[in-house]
Order: sequence, then C-alpha cells, then structure tokens
Amino acid sequence: MDQIVIRGGQRLKGRIPISGAKNAALTLLPCALLTDEPLTLRNLPRLADVDGFGHLLNQLGCSTTIEGSRPEDFGRVMTARATTLTSTVAPYDIVRKMRASILVLGPLLARAGEATVSLPGGCAIGNRPIDLHLKALEAFGAEIELASGYVKAVAPGGRLAGGKFTFPVVSVGATENAAMAAVLAKGTCVLENAAREPEIVDLCNCLVAMGAHIEGIGTETLTIEGVDRLHGATYRVMADRIEAGSYACAAVITEGDVELVGAKASEMEATLAALRAAGATVEDTKGGIRVAMADRAQPVTLSTAPYPGFATDMQAQFMAMATLGTGASLFTETIFENRYMHVPELARMGCDIQVKGRTAVVRGVDKLIGAPVMATDLRASMSLIIAGLAAQGTTEVNRVYHLDRGYERLEEKLQAVGADIERISAG
Repeated sequence: MDQIVIRGGQRLKGRIPISGAKNAALTLLPCALLTDEPLTLRNLPRLADVDGFGHLLNQLGCSTTIEGSRPEDFGRVMTARATTLTSTVAPYDIVRKMRASILVLGPLLARAGEATVSLPGGCAIGNRPIDLHLKALEAFGAEIELASGYVKAVAPGGRLAGGKFTFPVVSVGATENAAMAAVLAKGTCVLENAAREPEIVDLCNCLVAMGAHIEGIGTETLTIEGVDRLHGATYRVMADRIEAGSYACAAVITEGDVELVGAKASEMEATLAALRAAGATVEDTKGGIRVAMADRAQPVTLSTAPYPGFATDMQAQFMAMATLGTGASLFTETIFENRYMHVPELARMGCDIQVKGRTAVVRGVDKLIGAPVMATDLRASMSLIIAGLAAQGTTEVNRVYHLDRGYERLEEKLQAVGADIERISAG
C-alpha cells in the first residue's frame, strides 16, 4: 500500500492551482442520468471517488469518455451520456465504497420512475442516515421500501407528482437528491430549510443549464417546477473550497506565503475569517486568494455548522494548524459525532489535544516530531499531511487511499511550493 513521506520544516511559498471540487463533481455526475443527451463536465478532478462514480454510471448504462484538460483547467473533461438506462439498480459492491453513490437515487427515480440503491458506505466519521433523502422523495410522491440493505423507490405512474418538504435539519446530500428528483416531476416541488452550500448552487446552475426550472438558488427555499425532459449541456465544475482551505492551513503552519489559484473568497468566507482570526494575511488576487503567515498561529475558537458556517470538512485541518499555535484553541464538532479520529495520530507527533465529547482543546506546542501515522478518513488524512509539513524529522502517512479520494496530485502541488514530500508506492 502506498505511503506519503514528508521531511518537514520547509516554508511553503508559491502558487497552488485549486482543482475542481470533489463534493460538486460527485453531485454533478449523476445529472447525466436525467437526460438522453450528453452532459460534458469540465475541470473534473482526477480522484478515486470520481473514477468510482464514473464506473457506477457505466453500470447503469451511461457511457463516459475522458479527455485531457484545457489550459484553464487543472483536471479533466468527461462527457457522460445515458442514451438508454440499462439498469436502475446501484449494487452494493460499488455503493459500499462511496457514500455519494446514494445520489443516483433521485435521478434514476426521476428518469425511469424507479430506483434500487444499496445503502451507502464512505468515510467512517459517524452516523449519516439517509432518512431525510427518503422522506423528501416520499413528500414528492415516491413509494419507498427498505429491504436486504437496499432502498427501492417507485414513482407511481412513472413520474413524481410534486409536493412540499421542510427539512427538520439541514442536509446537503438530501437537498441534492431531492432537487435532482424534482426536476422531472409532473408538478412543482418545494424544499424548505434546504442546504445552501456552494456545491448546491453549482448543482442547481448545472440543472438550469440542462433546462430545469429552479427558483431560489442559493437560499433556503428551492422551488422546482418539473419539466418533461432535460437536454444536454457543457458545465465547468466549481473550484474546491475545501482543498483551498486545506492548503491555506498548510501555508499558515509553515509560516508560508501561497496563492490559491482559482479559489473564490465568496465561497469560503467562514474559512477565511478563521484564518484571519489565527493571524494570517488573507487577500484577493487577480487569480485567486493569497494566504501568508509571519508568525505562529493565534488561538481560535471554532464550531462547525451548515453553510455559511464553518465547514465540518475543515475542522481537522484547522486543528492540525493550531497544534503549533500560541495558547489554546477550542473546537466544537456539531455535524458528526465521530470526527476526531485524527487526534490519536496527531498525538503521536507530539500534539497536546484533549477531547471531551464533541469538544476538543488544542494547546499549542513548541515543536512537532515526525512519526509514522495512519489516516482514518479523507480530511483526517490531510490534517496529518499539514502537521507533517511543519514537523521536525520524517513523517510517514499510511493509508493514503483516503487522500486519493479527495486531493488531486497532492504531492506534486506541495512539491511545487517547496515541500519535501514524496509518494512511495508499494512494491
């Protein structure tokens, strides 16, 4: 199994191109199931999860072709076409590897009038039920059955009727699934207390480009008037705000100066506010965002929350950044109940972190010492990379397949700004 080896202590300086967003790409890909015409996605990141989702689309009868990137894009161009759906079953052996696979449920139900999807897998970061996905679809007229680890959904008469659903708590995935299901309904579908993440906006904009009628994009109320059919489109995946924030934390902990090329400040305001609170210089540039740090990070108090709050996907990276800060930083995780699995691994490097329930206190230390560590999930993996960049000696990060699910060409990007980092492939 591959590992990433970091010889820490190098200040990061230079430009880091930000790839297309993983979380947006995995939401845009299932849109191809909604039409028999081609959907072309530009700036698609080269990630294991994207490849896995492409394989799932193939299993359902959707052809996919990959082209090289354009000069303005770091990733690839994929064209997906589901001329005829050959299956409406998303099997366990594919879905178990990636939670985002549940996002084929809504499109299949909308296009074919039925869908059978295995209960999903993904990172083990806590209980993430799909009950809100199912309740929203039921509110639009679907009949749902759970049996033998699968969700079977049917739209009586072949199309969803329409309806209204209010989310009791904000759910990104359920908002995405419901929105994709609604675009081909016979009537109008209304989603209240919907998630407002930039990736949701990206999804809605893509659906509109395909002919959907959606009002309230970017607000907590989405009104979707169903249409008879959607057409193909060419759409560019948004930049990855979580990747950008991750490299920003790496710049801060190494007291570096990097430009995050392609990142948009308007999509990551909570992350940038937290960086400024830590003492970083954050400013817009012509090509993206500059993040620079001249000293040790100041203590921060952060609580994760749905957008536009501080993202749970940034918690582990900020925690790593705070380990070499001054004073004590306080973190509260409100989204997932088991998202501090990186703490024991950071402790192996000399970090001082105490966890009690959903709260963690990070007391800055004078130095970190490189050590062999093991990644437990995607964002935890990046926290270990960030700590390793500033640690004395050598850090060996194992189980890097987690990183490959969400960070495109990580070693190459960090090497270009001065990091001493390499991937060692298994023999």
